[in-house]
Amino acid sequence: MSPRDWRPPAALAALILIWGYSWVAMKVGLRYSHPLDFAALRTGLGAALLFAIVLLRGGSPALASHRMALLLGLLQVGLFVVLSNYALMLTGTGRTSVLVYTMPFWMIVFAHAILHERMRGAQWIAVALAFAGLVLIVSPWRLSSLGGSLLAVLAGALWAFCAVLSKRWPTRADPMVFTAWQVLYGFLALALIAAVHPHDGVRWTAEFGAALFFSAVLGVAMGWWLWTYVLSRSQAGIAGLNTLGIPVVAVLSSAWQLGERPPPIEIAGMALVGTALLLLAALGLRRPRPQMPRS
Repeated sequence: MSPRDWRPPAALAALILIWGYSWVAMKVGLRYSHPLDFAALRTGLGAALLFAIVLLRGGSPALASHRMALLLGLLQVGLFVVLSNYALMLTGTGRTSVLVYTMPFWMIVFAHAILHERMRGAQWIAVALAFAGLVLIVSPWRLSSLGGSLLAVLAGALWAFCAVLSKRWPTRADPMVFTAWQVLYGFLALALIAAVHPHDGVRWTAEFGAALFFSAVLGVAMGWWLWTYVLSRSQAGIAGLNTLGIPVVAVLSSAWQLGERPPPIEIAGMALVGTALLLLAALGLRRPRPQMPRS
Protein backbone atom coordinates (compact mmCIF):
# COMPACT_ATOMS: atom_id res chain seq x y z
CA MET A 1 0.00 0.00 0.00
CA SER A 2 1.43 3.38 -0.96
CA PRO A 3 1.69 6.04 1.79
CA ARG A 4 -0.93 8.19 0.06
CA ASP A 5 -3.43 5.41 -0.56
CA TRP A 6 -6.20 6.09 1.97
CA ARG A 7 -8.66 3.55 0.54
CA PRO A 8 -7.64 0.37 2.44
CA PRO A 9 -7.75 2.10 5.87
CA ALA A 10 -11.09 3.68 4.93
CA ALA A 11 -12.43 0.29 3.85
CA LEU A 12 -11.25 -1.25 7.13
CA ALA A 13 -12.92 1.52 9.15
CA ALA A 14 -16.17 0.98 7.22
CA LEU A 15 -15.93 -2.76 7.80
CA ILE A 16 -15.47 -2.30 11.55
CA LEU A 17 -18.54 -0.05 11.75
CA ILE A 18 -20.71 -2.31 9.56
CA TRP A 19 -19.84 -5.63 11.17
CA GLY A 20 -19.86 -4.08 14.65
CA TYR A 21 -23.36 -2.65 14.28
CA SER A 22 -24.56 -5.80 12.51
CA TRP A 23 -24.82 -7.49 15.90
CA VAL A 24 -27.38 -4.91 17.02
CA ALA A 25 -29.28 -5.25 13.72
CA MET A 26 -29.40 -9.04 14.16
CA LYS A 27 -30.61 -8.69 17.75
CA VAL A 28 -33.43 -6.40 16.55
CA GLY A 29 -34.33 -8.75 13.68
CA LEU A 30 -34.63 -11.69 16.06
CA ARG A 31 -37.42 -9.88 17.90
CA TYR A 32 -39.67 -10.51 14.90
CA SER A 33 -38.45 -13.83 13.49
CA HIS A 34 -37.14 -17.23 14.42
CA PRO A 35 -33.32 -17.54 14.20
CA LEU A 36 -33.60 -20.00 11.30
CA ASP A 37 -35.85 -17.68 9.28
CA PHE A 38 -33.68 -14.62 9.88
CA ALA A 39 -30.51 -16.57 9.07
CA ALA A 40 -31.99 -17.90 5.81
CA LEU A 41 -33.31 -14.50 4.75
CA ARG A 42 -30.10 -12.57 5.36
CA THR A 43 -27.84 -15.19 3.76
CA GLY A 44 -30.18 -15.61 0.78
CA LEU A 45 -30.28 -11.89 0.07
CA GLY A 46 -26.55 -11.63 0.72
CA ALA A 47 -25.76 -14.44 -1.74
CA ALA A 48 -27.92 -12.81 -4.43
CA LEU A 49 -26.12 -9.50 -3.97
CA LEU A 50 -22.68 -11.12 -4.03
CA PHE A 51 -23.45 -12.84 -7.34
CA ALA A 52 -24.77 -9.52 -8.64
CA ILE A 53 -21.49 -7.82 -7.68
CA VAL A 54 -19.52 -10.55 -9.49
CA LEU A 55 -21.56 -10.03 -12.66
CA LEU A 56 -21.38 -6.22 -12.46
CA ARG A 57 -17.60 -6.48 -12.23
CA GLY A 58 -17.68 -8.41 -15.49
CA GLY A 59 -16.55 -11.67 -13.89
CA SER A 60 -17.79 -15.21 -14.32
CA PRO A 61 -19.68 -16.91 -11.48
CA ALA A 62 -18.29 -20.31 -12.51
CA LEU A 63 -16.34 -22.28 -9.93
CA ALA A 64 -13.92 -25.06 -10.93
CA SER A 65 -14.50 -27.09 -7.76
CA HIS A 66 -17.41 -26.75 -5.36
CA ARG A 67 -16.15 -29.10 -2.64
CA MET A 68 -14.63 -26.50 -0.29
CA ALA A 69 -17.37 -23.97 -1.03
CA LEU A 70 -19.96 -26.56 -0.03
CA LEU A 71 -18.10 -27.60 3.12
CA LEU A 72 -17.46 -24.04 4.28
CA GLY A 73 -20.96 -22.99 3.27
CA LEU A 74 -22.48 -25.62 5.54
CA LEU A 75 -20.12 -24.94 8.45
CA GLN A 76 -18.80 -21.36 8.23
CA VAL A 77 -22.06 -19.87 6.98
CA GLY A 78 -24.92 -22.20 7.90
CA LEU A 79 -23.92 -23.60 11.29
CA PHE A 80 -22.02 -20.47 12.34
CA VAL A 81 -25.00 -18.21 11.67
CA VAL A 82 -27.38 -20.52 13.53
CA LEU A 83 -25.09 -20.70 16.57
CA SER A 84 -24.53 -16.93 16.71
CA ASN A 85 -28.23 -16.15 16.20
CA TYR A 86 -29.32 -18.51 18.99
CA ALA A 87 -26.61 -17.04 21.22
CA LEU A 88 -28.02 -13.56 20.55
CA MET A 89 -31.47 -14.74 21.61
CA LEU A 90 -30.15 -16.07 24.91
CA THR A 91 -27.66 -13.41 25.96
CA GLY A 92 -26.57 -9.81 25.39
CA THR A 93 -25.33 -8.38 22.10
CA GLY A 94 -22.02 -7.11 23.45
CA ARG A 95 -21.19 -10.34 25.22
CA THR A 96 -22.09 -12.44 22.17
CA SER A 97 -19.93 -10.37 19.81
CA VAL A 98 -16.92 -10.44 22.12
CA LEU A 99 -17.17 -14.20 22.61
CA VAL A 100 -17.59 -14.89 18.88
CA TYR A 101 -14.61 -12.68 18.08
CA THR A 102 -12.33 -14.81 20.24
CA MET A 103 -11.88 -16.57 16.89
CA PRO A 104 -8.18 -15.50 16.55
CA PHE A 105 -7.27 -17.40 19.71
CA TRP A 106 -9.04 -20.58 18.65
CA MET A 107 -7.36 -20.22 15.27
CA ILE A 108 -3.95 -20.20 16.92
CA VAL A 109 -4.85 -23.39 18.78
CA PHE A 110 -6.26 -25.17 15.70
CA ALA A 111 -3.36 -24.04 13.50
CA HIS A 112 -0.97 -25.44 16.10
CA ALA A 113 -2.82 -28.79 16.13
CA ILE A 114 -3.72 -29.16 12.44
CA LEU A 115 -1.10 -27.15 10.56
CA HIS A 116 1.69 -27.68 13.10
CA GLU A 117 2.39 -23.96 13.25
CA ARG A 118 4.64 -22.94 16.15
CA MET A 119 3.17 -20.65 18.76
CA ARG A 120 5.47 -17.81 19.80
CA GLY A 121 5.86 -16.85 23.44
CA ALA A 122 3.73 -13.73 23.17
CA GLN A 123 0.93 -15.73 21.53
CA TRP A 124 0.77 -17.98 24.58
CA ILE A 125 0.38 -14.85 26.73
CA ALA A 126 -2.46 -13.64 24.47
CA VAL A 127 -4.22 -17.01 24.68
CA ALA A 128 -3.87 -17.00 28.48
CA LEU A 129 -5.31 -13.48 28.74
CA ALA A 130 -8.16 -14.41 26.42
CA PHE A 131 -8.96 -17.54 28.41
CA ALA A 132 -9.07 -15.53 31.65
CA GLY A 133 -11.36 -13.02 29.98
CA LEU A 134 -13.58 -15.82 28.68
CA VAL A 135 -14.04 -17.19 32.18
CA LEU A 136 -15.11 -13.78 33.47
CA ILE A 137 -17.50 -13.13 30.55
CA VAL A 138 -19.06 -16.60 30.47
CA SER A 139 -19.27 -16.73 34.29
CA PRO A 140 -19.91 -20.49 34.48
CA TRP A 141 -21.05 -20.05 38.09
CA ARG A 142 -24.06 -18.08 36.76
CA LEU A 143 -26.12 -20.78 35.07
CA SER A 144 -28.58 -18.25 33.63
CA SER A 145 -25.91 -16.89 31.27
CA LEU A 146 -24.13 -20.12 30.46
CA GLY A 147 -26.13 -21.43 27.47
CA GLY A 148 -25.89 -18.39 25.21
CA SER A 149 -22.26 -17.77 26.13
CA LEU A 150 -21.25 -21.33 25.25
CA LEU A 151 -23.05 -21.08 21.90
CA ALA A 152 -21.15 -17.86 21.11
CA VAL A 153 -17.81 -19.42 22.06
CA LEU A 154 -18.64 -22.47 19.94
CA ALA A 155 -19.46 -20.17 17.00
CA GLY A 156 -16.07 -18.47 17.31
CA ALA A 157 -14.28 -21.81 17.54
CA LEU A 158 -16.15 -23.09 14.48
CA TRP A 159 -15.19 -19.98 12.50
CA ALA A 160 -11.55 -20.52 13.45
CA PHE A 161 -11.70 -24.20 12.51
CA CYS A 162 -13.07 -23.31 9.07
CA ALA A 163 -10.36 -20.68 8.60
CA VAL A 164 -7.70 -23.31 9.35
CA LEU A 165 -9.36 -25.68 6.88
CA SER A 166 -9.11 -22.90 4.29
CA LYS A 167 -5.38 -22.69 4.96
CA ARG A 168 -5.01 -26.46 4.85
CA TRP A 169 -6.81 -26.79 1.51
CA PRO A 170 -6.57 -23.38 -0.20
CA THR A 171 -8.56 -22.55 -3.30
CA ARG A 172 -7.38 -20.65 -6.38
CA ALA A 173 -10.86 -19.32 -7.12
CA ASP A 174 -11.65 -15.61 -7.19
CA PRO A 175 -12.42 -14.71 -3.53
CA MET A 176 -15.67 -12.93 -4.38
CA VAL A 177 -16.94 -15.83 -6.52
CA PHE A 178 -15.93 -18.39 -3.90
CA THR A 179 -17.62 -16.38 -1.14
CA ALA A 180 -20.81 -16.02 -3.20
CA TRP A 181 -21.07 -19.80 -3.65
CA GLN A 182 -20.18 -20.39 -0.03
CA VAL A 183 -22.96 -18.09 1.17
CA LEU A 184 -25.38 -19.65 -1.33
CA TYR A 185 -24.74 -23.16 -0.02
CA GLY A 186 -25.19 -21.91 3.52
CA PHE A 187 -28.49 -20.31 2.54
CA LEU A 188 -29.77 -23.52 0.92
CA ALA A 189 -29.01 -25.51 4.08
CA LEU A 190 -30.62 -22.90 6.32
CA ALA A 191 -33.69 -22.59 4.11
CA LEU A 192 -34.18 -26.37 4.11
CA ILE A 193 -33.91 -26.61 7.90
CA ALA A 194 -36.23 -23.62 8.37
CA ALA A 195 -38.80 -25.22 6.04
CA VAL A 196 -38.98 -28.51 7.97
CA HIS A 197 -38.60 -27.07 11.48
CA PRO A 198 -41.97 -26.04 13.00
CA HIS A 199 -41.94 -22.48 14.34
CA ASP A 200 -43.83 -19.20 14.17
CA GLY A 201 -43.55 -17.17 10.99
CA VAL A 202 -41.89 -13.81 10.47
CA ARG A 203 -43.69 -10.71 11.76
CA TRP A 204 -43.01 -8.22 8.98
CA THR A 205 -42.60 -4.68 10.33
CA ALA A 206 -40.67 -1.63 9.24
CA GLU A 207 -38.13 -2.24 12.03
CA PHE A 208 -37.65 -5.85 10.93
CA GLY A 209 -37.22 -4.75 7.30
CA ALA A 210 -34.55 -2.22 8.31
CA ALA A 211 -32.71 -4.84 10.40
CA LEU A 212 -32.88 -7.37 7.56
CA PHE A 213 -31.69 -4.81 5.01
CA PHE A 214 -28.69 -3.85 7.12
CA SER A 215 -27.81 -7.46 7.96
CA ALA A 216 -28.07 -8.74 4.38
CA VAL A 217 -27.05 -5.82 2.16
CA LEU A 218 -24.41 -4.25 4.39
CA GLY A 219 -23.49 -7.04 6.81
CA VAL A 220 -23.23 -9.92 4.33
CA ALA A 221 -22.74 -8.51 0.82
CA MET A 222 -20.94 -5.22 1.48
CA GLY A 223 -19.09 -6.57 4.51
CA TRP A 224 -17.61 -9.53 2.63
CA TRP A 225 -16.73 -7.30 -0.32
CA LEU A 226 -14.87 -4.90 1.99
CA TRP A 227 -13.14 -7.83 3.72
CA THR A 228 -11.80 -9.24 0.46
CA TYR A 229 -10.65 -5.75 -0.58
CA VAL A 230 -8.85 -5.11 2.72
CA LEU A 231 -7.12 -8.50 2.63
CA SER A 232 -5.92 -7.94 -0.92
CA ARG A 233 -4.54 -4.43 -0.24
CA SER A 234 -3.15 -4.64 3.32
CA GLN A 235 -0.74 -6.62 5.43
CA ALA A 236 -2.31 -9.50 7.31
CA GLY A 237 -1.58 -7.84 10.66
CA ILE A 238 -3.35 -4.64 9.64
CA ALA A 239 -6.35 -6.54 8.34
CA GLY A 240 -6.47 -8.50 11.58
CA LEU A 241 -7.13 -5.30 13.50
CA ASN A 242 -10.78 -5.59 12.46
CA THR A 243 -11.25 -8.31 15.07
CA LEU A 244 -10.31 -5.76 17.74
CA GLY A 245 -12.58 -2.97 16.55
CA ILE A 246 -15.75 -4.92 15.75
CA PRO A 247 -16.62 -6.09 19.31
CA VAL A 248 -15.92 -2.56 20.60
CA VAL A 249 -18.46 -1.11 18.15
CA ALA A 250 -20.92 -3.88 19.02
CA VAL A 251 -20.65 -3.24 22.78
CA LEU A 252 -20.97 0.54 22.42
CA SER A 253 -23.85 0.42 19.92
CA SER A 254 -25.78 -2.16 21.97
CA ALA A 255 -25.39 0.03 25.06
CA TRP A 256 -26.60 3.08 23.10
CA GLN A 257 -29.52 1.54 21.20
CA LEU A 258 -30.56 -1.48 23.27
CA GLY A 259 -29.67 -0.17 26.71
CA GLU A 260 -27.47 -3.16 27.52
CA ARG A 261 -25.17 -2.52 30.48
CA PRO A 262 -22.71 -5.36 31.12
CA PRO A 263 -21.90 -5.99 34.82
CA PRO A 264 -18.41 -5.03 36.07
CA ILE A 265 -17.08 -8.60 36.00
CA GLU A 266 -18.13 -8.91 32.34
CA ILE A 267 -16.51 -5.58 31.48
CA ALA A 268 -13.29 -6.82 33.12
CA GLY A 269 -13.45 -9.95 30.97
CA MET A 270 -13.98 -7.89 27.82
CA ALA A 271 -10.98 -5.75 28.76
CA LEU A 272 -8.80 -8.87 29.08
CA VAL A 273 -9.99 -10.18 25.71
CA GLY A 274 -9.40 -6.75 24.14
CA THR A 275 -5.87 -6.63 25.58
CA ALA A 276 -5.15 -10.07 24.13
CA LEU A 277 -6.50 -9.03 20.73
CA LEU A 278 -4.36 -5.88 20.81
CA LEU A 279 -1.30 -8.02 21.59
CA LEU A 280 -2.04 -10.29 18.62
CA ALA A 281 -2.56 -7.27 16.35
CA ALA A 282 0.79 -5.80 17.49
CA LEU A 283 2.50 -9.09 16.71
CA GLY A 284 0.93 -9.10 13.26
CA LEU A 285 2.15 -5.57 12.56
CA ARG A 286 5.65 -6.27 13.79
CA ARG A 287 6.05 -9.60 11.97
CA PRO A 288 3.98 -9.57 8.78
CA ARG A 289 2.81 -13.00 7.78
CA PRO A 290 1.64 -14.29 4.40
CA GLN A 291 -2.01 -13.57 3.77
CA MET A 292 -4.49 -16.23 4.74
CA PRO A 293 -6.41 -17.82 1.90
CA ARG A 294 -9.75 -16.03 1.79
CA SER A 295 -13.04 -17.81 1.95
